[in-house]
Amino acid sequence: MGRGKVELKRIENKINRQVTFSKRRNGIMKKAYELSVLCDAEVALIIFSSRGKLFEFGSPDIAKTLERYQRCTFTPRTIDPTDHETLNWYQELSKLKAKYESLQRSQRHLLGEDLDTLSLKELQQLERQLESSLSQARQKRTKIMFEQMEELKKKERHLGDINKQLRHKLGADGASMRAIHGSWRSDGVVATDGFPAHTTAMEAEPTLQIGRYHQYAASEANMLRNRAAGNNFMSGWAV
Repeated sequence: MGRGKVELKRIENKINRQVTFSKRRNGIMKKAYELSVLCDAEVALIIFSSRGKLFEFGSPDIAKTLERYQRCTFTPRTIDPTDHETLNWYQELSKLKAKYESLQRSQRHLLGEDLDTLSLKELQQLERQLESSLSQARQKRTKIMFEQMEELKKKERHLGDINKQLRHKLGADGASMRAIHGSWRSDGVVATDGFPAHTTAMEAEPTLQIGRYHQYAASEANMLRNRAAGNNFMSGWAV
């Protein structure tokens, strides 16, 4: 069975109170040690008994931990008034802390949080601040959009110039090709008999002409007709 719930009140029996104090003191010191080792925490434990006896535990050192605690409390009241350097340091630290808290509070207000504590005047001021911020954000957005549009127009003009140059170059190359093709056609015209004037050299190349065959064939045909006519004349004369 588990232990029953212990009622938290002062133990009237002196002996029982002393035994409980010793047990619980050792237990809390053990827990402080475990916390410092397991979690790499800086722990300082100070215990005074009812008789005024001091029990302490520090990890790594209780004096350094207490000094660090004094620096973090932001209470310069315990500082020696003659230590002006430390006093100025604490005052500056207090100002920075107050400014930090004020900025955090303003940020929460801008996000629409913790508005219940603000008065009507403060809410109106917050509204004007939000409208001013919104107007500046819109102006910045419009400026960025115009800059992007100008950049796109510059790129468009640059691409247009490149396109014109390519078109001009292609036109010049086409004219050169047409001129070369025309020279080929003029060089390939055949003026000889038996071919039309528009026949190119490549078209006339397969045809082989030796000794003007067509003229020779025509003259031979004429000679045969003349001989035939002469023979008829002679035969008629002989009769």
